[in-house]
Amino acid sequence: MLKLKAWLADYWVIGAGFMAASLIAAAPVLSLPLPVFLIFLHSPFYMVHQVEEHAGDRFRKFANENVFGGRDALTVASVLVINLPFVWGINLLALYAAFLWGPAWGLVAPYVMIVNALAHLVTSARLGKYNPGLVTSVILFLPLSVATIWMIGRTGGLVPQLIGAALAILLHLAIIAVVAARYRSLVVTSQHRRRRHQS
Repeated sequence: MLKLKAWLADYWVIGAGFMAASLIAAAPVLSLPLPVFLIFLHSPFYMVHQVEEHAGDRFRKFANENVFGGRDALTVASVLVINLPFVWGINLLALYAAFLWGPAWGLVAPYVMIVNALAHLVTSARLGKYNPGLVTSVILFLPLSVATIWMIGRTGGLVPQLIGAALAILLHLAIIAVVAARYRSLVVTSQHRRRRHQS
């Protein structure tokens, strides 16, 4: 498992870039209804965002340095779990749900995207500087997610909208809770070491 984690840490962003290019290249020949096609686009667009965000491990280093005071609160393993099974998995499940049961049941994909984009914008405003992933959040995430929610939401009903929004918010809250718990643990460990050293 350690070898797999190290391999993924080195190559997953490159893989995301190649997969995004392949999915975008295949997009013109897909015979999907427009609302389902918009859900499909969330996968390659998110992968392009991941390249900007995580190339060179930039986002993890940025978050640990600027948000967590130099502590390793956001780990390599956390980045891999968040971006591979969760992000890619949710977008894939949303596509299948939209295809099988109707576009409204894939709305979790744009809601995850818009919550992520807003998080990047809030972080940038709070810190007063660029954070990795900000550019694609503005030029890709916001237009696609808003257009998808607007198009599907007009006829999809309120329940799928609420479910999609709730799942997106819960996912981000879970990520924040896990990373915050690790941060608190690191702070407590650091304080204990300082006290032992002083005594």
